[in-house]
Amino acid sequence: MRVLHLDVNHPLIIEQFNELGYINDEDYTSSKEEIEAKIHEYDGIIIRSRFTLDASFLNKATNLKFIGRLGAGLENIDTDYAKDKNIFLAAAPEGNRNAVGEHALGMLLSLFNKLNSADQEVRNGKWDREGNRGIELDGRTVGIVGYGNMGKAFAKKLRGFDVEVICYDIQGGVGDENARQVGIMEFQQRCDVISLHVPQTESTIKMINSEFIDGFQKPFWIINTARGKCIITEDLVEALKSKKVLGAGLDVLEYEKSSFENMFSDNELPEAFKYLIEAENVLLTPHVGGWTVESKIKLAQTVVDKVKEKFM
Repeated sequence: MRVLHLDVNHPLIIEQFNELGYINDEDYTSSKEEIEAKIHEYDGIIIRSRFTLDASFLNKATNLKFIGRLGAGLENIDTDYAKDKNIFLAAAPEGNRNAVGEHALGMLLSLFNKLNSADQEVRNGKWDREGNRGIELDGRTVGIVGYGNMGKAFAKKLRGFDVEVICYDIQGGVGDENARQVGIMEFQQRCDVISLHVPQTESTIKMINSEFIDGFQKPFWIINTARGKCIITEDLVEALKSKKVLGAGLDVLEYEKSSFENMFSDNELPEAFKYLIEAENVLLTPHVGGWTVESKIKLAQTVVDKVKEKFM
C-alpha cells in the first residue's frame, strides 16, 4: 500500500510501515487543493490536524483504505462519509490518555495551591505566604464529564487522593472501580471540581454554558483538557466574576486557530479572553495536555498497530 503522511510525527510510523512493505510519501507543505489533486494515488493517509478531510476531499481519494489520525478525536474528518466509503479510521486516544490524565491533575493541583501566581510573585521579589495559602484536594468530590479513554485515565490518577470520583456520560454502564457513574442531577449537586474529557461533537460544542453552570448546587473548579469549543468563554468569565466558578485550568481554548498569535499582534483579543489572561485563578496552557515526549511515540505506535491489525 502507498501512504501519504501529511504531518510530521514520530519516525517510527514510517519505519514500521516500511517494514510492512508500504510505500511512504511525505508532503508537509502542499495546499489542500494540491493534495486533492494526487490523493487518488494513495491507499492510506496519516494526519493530525493540518486540514479537514471533508466529503469533497474523500470523493477524490478513490483508492483510500484507511486514515490514521495521531490524536484522540476525529473531528477534522467527515467520519460518517468515510465509513460510507468503507474507509478504516484509526484514531489514537490510547496513545495520549496517560499524558492528558497527568496534565489535568497537574493543573488542578497548581490551581489549588496557587503555584502559578506564587511563582511569579517570588520571581518579582514578593514573599506573601498568607496570600498564597492553598486548599487541599482530599475530602472533595471530583466529577468527570465524559468517561472514555481520557476520563478513565484522569480517574486513575486520582486514586492516590482521599476524594470521591463520579462521572457523567451519555452512554450508560461506563463507570468502574475508579469512578461511580451518576445522572446529571446528582453530578451537579455533588461536584467540587469538574474535568472535561469529551470529544468535540454537535452535542458537546458549547455544552458548558450559563445554564449548565447555574445548575450546580455549589461553586466549583473546572479543568478542560478536551476541546475549547465545549465551553462558551463569555459564560465562563461571568461565572468566574460571580465566583460560581472558583478557578479554571484550560489547556484548550475556544479561540484556538492557526493564527492564534495574530490576535495579540493585531490587538484583536476578545474581551473574555483578556479576562482569562489577567485572572490569577485561571491557568492556561497551549493544548499540550497530550503532547509529551512519551505520547508522541505512543500515538504513532497505536496507529501502526491498528492499521497492522486491520490489513495484515
